[in-house]
Amino acid sequence: MNIIPFPDRSQWSALLTRPVQETKDIEQRVLPILEQVRNEGDKAVRELALKFDKVHLGEIAFSEDAISAAGDLLDEELKAAIGQAYKNIYKFHKGQLQSPEKIETMPGVTCWRKSVGIEKVGIYIPGGSAPLFSTVLMLGIPAQIAGCKEIILCTPSDHPAILYAAGLVGVTKAFRVGGAQAIAALAYGTESIPKVYKIFGPGNQYVTAAKMLVSSEGIAIDMPAGPSEVAVYADDTAVPAFVAADLLSQAEHGPDSQVLLVSTSKKLLSTVNLALPSQLERLPRKDVAAQAIANSKAILLESEADAIDLLNQYAAEHLILSVANAEAVSEKIINAGSIFLGNYTPESCGDYASGTNHTLPTNGYARAYSGVSVDSFVKKITVQHISEEGIRNLGPTVEAMAEAESLEAHRKAVSLRLKSLE
Repeated sequence: MNIIPFPDRSQWSALLTRPVQETKDIEQRVLPILEQVRNEGDKAVRELALKFDKVHLGEIAFSEDAISAAGDLLDEELKAAIGQAYKNIYKFHKGQLQSPEKIETMPGVTCWRKSVGIEKVGIYIPGGSAPLFSTVLMLGIPAQIAGCKEIILCTPSDHPAILYAAGLVGVTKAFRVGGAQAIAALAYGTESIPKVYKIFGPGNQYVTAAKMLVSSEGIAIDMPAGPSEVAVYADDTAVPAFVAADLLSQAEHGPDSQVLLVSTSKKLLSTVNLALPSQLERLPRKDVAAQAIANSKAILLESEADAIDLLNQYAAEHLILSVANAEAVSEKIINAGSIFLGNYTPESCGDYASGTNHTLPTNGYARAYSGVSVDSFVKKITVQHISEEGIRNLGPTVEAMAEAESLEAHRKAVSLRLKSLE
């Protein structure tokens, strides 16, 4: 890693800038796909699967038998691991449910808010060399807890672990569709694939562009997305081999993965640099990880205060704090998707099974967005009830405000009720 010693604050923005993604060209390629699926439904889905994936789609949907039998194709160790991850993720997310709390704002005026599960949600799981069954758990479990009536899964992968996880989380229907055409099918609906109200899940730049485009048409999505990223803040109490492993676990996602190491210790940065090559050489995806590491940065700073300021400016998707006072430092972090404390909390645990969600804001969106939670799958509906006493107490306030805004019908809606109580 390239070590950058004591950069001036005026240099931070340039150092922390993510690579600019050229979206216009990708959007122009995706728009015809969206239109084709909107206009031609299943026919378009089949044609696009053949065109892009070289797959002849027969039955678009996975059968219930395929989902129920998926577990028979997995070894018991993996099934047990998936089961434990399910329990941990479910337990953590179950705690996010909130019971309605009725608030009497003044005598006779009661307001509250209730949570209602989004009726129809779509989960997209990409194909590729890595079967992302963990993402089925991360998205399906909060949907299950929220009480979503329909959970629709689209994936080009037929890996049994994905189908097994789909069965665990209560997926209603699953379809053999990938790419931008899957997002289009979920957004607009086809003869086979139901239209949903909100779409979740990762994907390549074409999937991401499709999600952004349909969101401009009123279809909700989980969040904007970019390449996955990690920032590690480490001091001399950190174990250099652990830090190197955390950096590489992020780097193996792809050559565009963002990897940032921050420290106030030159010794730590140098030792991590020494540990990286030997660990990298043993990775099956070493070529991919090497590209990401080559583009990564190690920044040496004067003080912890500087480190905290820089990390808040960066707003990492994953932030690992391998420092002596990790929890105290975490209290000062205001921009991050998820935080990992201490030497024995690798990002990998959050990715799979500790309980927190791994669907997190990237590309600096952690300044304004949260990761996926049960809240992502519910709507909040406010309710109010005003009694006779309440309208007497509140009515004059509303009358005065409505009159000042020249909205006479608003005023009369209250005045009529007040007169009826005289």
